[in-house]
Amino acid sequence: MSNTKPAKKAPGKDSVIIYIVLAFVAGFISGAAFAVYKTVPSDTPAVTGQSQIAEEQAQHIAHLEEDVAADPENFQAWAQLGNLYFDTSQYEKAVNAYQRSLEFQPDNPDVWTDLGVMYRRNKQPDKAIEAFNQAIEVDPSHEISRINKGIVLLYDLNDPQGAITSWENLLKINPGATTGSGNSIREFVDQLKQDMEKQEQ
Repeated sequence: MSNTKPAKKAPGKDSVIIYIVLAFVAGFISGAAFAVYKTVPSDTPAVTGQSQIAEEQAQHIAHLEEDVAADPENFQAWAQLGNLYFDTSQYEKAVNAYQRSLEFQPDNPDVWTDLGVMYRRNKQPDKAIEAFNQAIEVDPSHEISRINKGIVLLYDLNDPQGAITSWENLLKINPGATTGSGNSIREFVDQLKQDMEKQEQ
């Protein structure tokens, strides 16, 4: 992957991004700004109480670490371990676990997508985009990877046009696509275009 920095932004682009984000947070889509989405729930047992959850997660992580040490090619255990590292905010460990899983099962778009989310959390947006692109290459109909790609392009790489392209490609596959919270991607894309046009006038 190239380590080159993103190209210098054109004059006025910062104001476009700021306006878009402010409009978004002001309530176009209710709730907080977009967050990238995990593909599947973790395998952590259902428990109550934060201390009990942490204890159960730690035990589950320890068991899975033993499993992959005994069978390093167990891609399912690596993916499950990545999910638990994901849930406990151990981003670098999650990245490593997902990468190991993909070494043995490279055609899993869900794992590529979760890897991308971890790259984003680890402040590596370019690598996040690469991972989402891999998920899309494996499964062109994979919706979450396209949603997440647009989010990273817009909020992390200041590329609203790239985000629009990603989401419009998603809408070609599923015109009724929504975010994880049920908000319309089409409505957001239309509003984003309107905001960009106003700033360019």
